[in-house]
Parts: sequence; structure tokens; C-alpha cells
Amino acid sequence: MALKAGIVGLPNVGKSTLFNAITKKNILAANYPFATIDPNVGVVTVPDSRLEFLENLYLPKNVVPTTFEFTDIAGLVKGASKGEGLGNKFLSHIREVDAIVEVVRCFQDKNIIHVEGNVDPIRDIEIINVELILADLEIIDNRIEKIAKKAQTTKDKEAIEEVEILTRCKKSLEQNVPLRLLDFTPEEKLILKPFNFITLKPLIYAANVEEESAANENEYTKKVFEYASKEHTSAIVMSAKMESELAELEESEKKEFLKELGIHYSGLDKLIFATYDLLGLQTFFTVGKDEVKAWTFKKGMNAKKCAGLIHSDIERGFIKAEIMKYTDLEELKDEKKVQELGKLYLEGKEYLMQDGDIAYFRFNV
Repeated sequence: MALKAGIVGLPNVGKSTLFNAITKKNILAANYPFATIDPNVGVVTVPDSRLEFLENLYLPKNVVPTTFEFTDIAGLVKGASKGEGLGNKFLSHIREVDAIVEVVRCFQDKNIIHVEGNVDPIRDIEIINVELILADLEIIDNRIEKIAKKAQTTKDKEAIEEVEILTRCKKSLEQNVPLRLLDFTPEEKLILKPFNFITLKPLIYAANVEEESAANENEYTKKVFEYASKEHTSAIVMSAKMESELAELEESEKKEFLKELGIHYSGLDKLIFATYDLLGLQTFFTVGKDEVKAWTFKKGMNAKKCAGLIHSDIERGFIKAEIMKYTDLEELKDEKKVQELGKLYLEGKEYLMQDGDIAYFRFNV
């Protein structure tokens, strides 16, 4: 399951520095399935210490971590919804991502000019959020104009339902309330899905600070966390400049550097974890002498659907799933012991996969 997050922000907030750090960590290796990648896309591995244990236990020929794709959306400026800056190009890119990472400047630097004249993270957030709201409103207005007459004259049930929900969305956006803060039924979500509304996408605020504040809050980050809390979304503190430096280090050097600063995870790692949580994503594993691989799935997916992530034939011919819990294997350090103790489970197609499951799928096509 490919996961895409779009990095957005005003000019000079540290967005490009963060993206450059991501591209330095790019994992375009032989086991990555795409030969080429757009210059505005960076792919990084999802940190998972469980893979290291599984690698040491199985000694496979290949280890494949799950990946996370970041798209660098060109700097947004006031008026983008009306075509300012890259305008529509910016908005079309952002509609294609699963989640939005909004980089907010939370540092002072007289050498880096702020486009609005001074550092004010809440003002910056609201500039971007208003542009996204206006972009969605334009789509709603155009659609209602096309379909309202049909709904009125033909009394078509589907058209009436669509106009009703779009009108509700319009009222919300006109009050500066993004669509992700509204409650929609599963049926309503299906109606809204083709529109790919930007303000319906989950969003994380990345408060970009100077290196000295990477381990702590400052006056600006406190405001960002308060704002995020009111929006029922997430915020993390990170230093884009420090991430750029970390990207140049070997893994052991990186750990030592972070340890000296009193930081357990890098900002990029925190960002990945937060986005995973926001999107309700988890990881299962397939293991063997040839390959140990991590797979990303959506919480609530059953065994048959997860089998389909590996190959559609496995889903189509699904028979059973053999499931081990990672914690059991880690404790016993041997598959045979796990089986002897009755901790290897045979599950059917409706079994809800759990984070850390180690799966072998039986199938016949």
C-alpha cells in the first residue's frame, strides 16, 4: 500500500530544506519497484526495529521495509486558489496525496526573510488553510450549479442527495471549517470521494524550529500545538536544518548524535509515525530465507484483503492465513517453539489483521 504525503507551506518556512533531507535519504535501490521517480518525490523507509530482529533470525537474502512517499508541493502563496503563484498546479498536486504535512515556521532568522514580514505561525497556517478552503469551495459551487437543476426538475434521488451533502459542505467551508472536522456517514463519504476535496484530507502541522529547540517547545510551537488541538489534528516539532544534517550521517552516527541531544527519534521519524497514526495504518510481515518484508495495511483490513496487498491471486484463491505474533516470536526466538506452544494460529478470511502479525497465506488458484 503506497502512502503519499504532500509537504506544503509558505515560502521560506523550511519546506525545501526538509524535502532535501528526505531526498538525501532516498532509497532507490534494486528492491524498490519503481525505476524512475519524479524530481519532486522522495521515498524513505519507515523506521521499524522489528525488521532488524527478523533479519537476524532468518538471515534472508533480502530485507524490504515498507516505504513512505513525500511529494514536494511548490510553495503556496496568498491567492493560490485564484491562480497566484503556481495556483492550480499546486492544487492539483495536493489533491493526489493521502495526507498533508503543513510546515510552519517557528524560528527567527534575520537572514531568512518571511514573505509576510514577521514570524507568526498561526497567521501562516490560516493563510494556507483559507486557500485550501477556497479551492474546495470553487469545486462545490461549480458542481452544485451543474446538478441542482437536475435534482429539482427530475427529483432524481442520487442528485438530490449529492446536492444536500454538497450544500452542507459549502456552509461549513464558508464558516472556515475544513471538511475533515465534519462527520460523514459511509454513504456520504462515497458521494464525496470523486471530488478529492483537499480539506477532507488528514493534516499534520510540522513546526519547524531552530536546532536548539528541537527537543523542546518554544513560544511559537506552543501556539501551533494549541491550534492543532482545537482542530483535533496532530502537530510535531522538528528542525528541518537538523534533519538535513542527519541525512548525511550513517545510522550509528545518527543515533549517537540524537542521543547527545536527548532526542530518541529524528523529526522525520516522528513525522512518519504521526502520519501513520493519523491514517490508521499498521504493519504486518512476511518472513523466510529468501525475504523478510514489511507490509503496510489499513487498520480494520481482514486477512483476505491483506493477502491481496501481496498479489491479487493470493486474495482470489485465499484459503487460510497462518499467523504468528511478533511478540511471541521475539520472546521464543524460534518458529518451531511458537508452534509447539500453540501460538501459531490458523485464521480465516474475515480475521482482522493486527499490527506486528507475521503471516503466511495459503491459497489455491
